[in-house]
Amino acid sequence: MTDKYRAEPAHAYVLRVLEDLTLIFHRPSGLTHIVVEPVPQILAVMADDALTVDEVLGRLAADFDLSDDASARDAIVARLGELAALGLVRPIFGVA
Repeated sequence: MTDKYRAEPAHAYVLRVLEDLTLIFHRPSGLTHIVVEPVPQILAVMADDALTVDEVLGRLAADFDLSDDASARDAIVARLGELAALGLVRPIFGVA
């Protein structure tokens, strides 16, 4: 069994890019979050799919030059944890 993450549906938030920052207005909570790369990119590659950390990393690697070591994976794990704490993604435990 693998743990996966699912992003909130696209209609649940509004993204606005301001130079190096991205504002994310989360409609369900009414909160606005200020984020930087790779958060918008993670949300974009997740779309409506439930993905494992490795699947997120693989999709990001298709568009960005990512190292193939554990540090890239650790960074994605950390960002997904932060996004879950903000309510922008949710973990799905024990998916086969």
